[in-house]
Amino acid sequence: MPTNKSAQLRRFYFLCYFFTLVKFLINQFSILQNNNKKQHVESIIAMAVYQADNAKWLREAIESMTEQSYTDFLFVIVADGPVPQKITRVLEDVASKDDRVIIASNSHNVGLASSMNSVAEFGMQFNPSFFIRMDADDISEENRLLRQITYLKKHSNISVLGSALTEINESGVKVGARVMPASHRQIVRILPRRCSLNHPTVVIRYNVFNDGHRYDSDLLNTQDYFFWITLASKGYIFRNLKDRLLKFRRVNNFYKRRGLSKSLNEFRARLYAIRKLKQLSPYNFFYACGVLALRLMPGKVVKLAYKLDRHLLERFGKH
Repeated sequence: MPTNKSAQLRRFYFLCYFFTLVKFLINQFSILQNNNKKQHVESIIAMAVYQADNAKWLREAIESMTEQSYTDFLFVIVADGPVPQKITRVLEDVASKDDRVIIASNSHNVGLASSMNSVAEFGMQFNPSFFIRMDADDISEENRLLRQITYLKKHSNISVLGSALTEINESGVKVGARVMPASHRQIVRILPRRCSLNHPTVVIRYNVFNDGHRYDSDLLNTQDYFFWITLASKGYIFRNLKDRLLKFRRVNNFYKRRGLSKSLNEFRARLYAIRKLKQLSPYNFFYACGVLALRLMPGKVVKLAYKLDRHLLERFGKH
């Protein structure tokens, strides 16, 4: 017979699980500001904004999209949980100046994956063809969307299109670059070792979501890595452009330890890729173990490894 103490412990864990589940089930995705009059657009741009985001960088990120040479889109920005007043003012200001900007919110912080799924589902009413990612501290080049949309229209077999990017610091000064493998074969072959698309650069064909696929909302990080692996295993075709179409903000704490949760999720993603893509090999397995160990090392070691990784990607990603 179980003791009273063990029974109480089980009830405690059950209640913790129950209330966590309820928290996520009752999240309310709601539209706060929407001046759009269009019933159809070709593309939906999705961005999530968080409490700790920099208001100045946020404005730069938004304006880099609203000033694109390509214009047939709606730009849905989700405040993922409460945000400071200075963030709210930026969102209200840009939405008042551009009818294509729609402001939404989550009742509490649910993470990027769930936010992106909500935008994708909201966007379906406009019968779009493309889903475009953008982050709140990056800057898209003026021709980014025109370049990517034009390419996808010419290559109907490609479902996910990323690009290279330029890395900038807090002051907007170039500090590096990230060029990913170009071809579908290269992208999929390297997935068991690393995420081979720059998530803020991607344009996803909307049929991926219409087919029922979603980001894994249980993941608070590495959601894109798992998503690409799932899509690759289902036969969707990928491509990376060599063009550096985005300026990616690399801040001071970039090289710090990523934390046990993210490091373990990256390790799980690599094992998931090995299994789903049938790429089991000693090299892939020991690479996954080695990266896990590296992620937990001091920042100086991570920085050195990161620079080596950029160099290898630059060579591997050349057309």
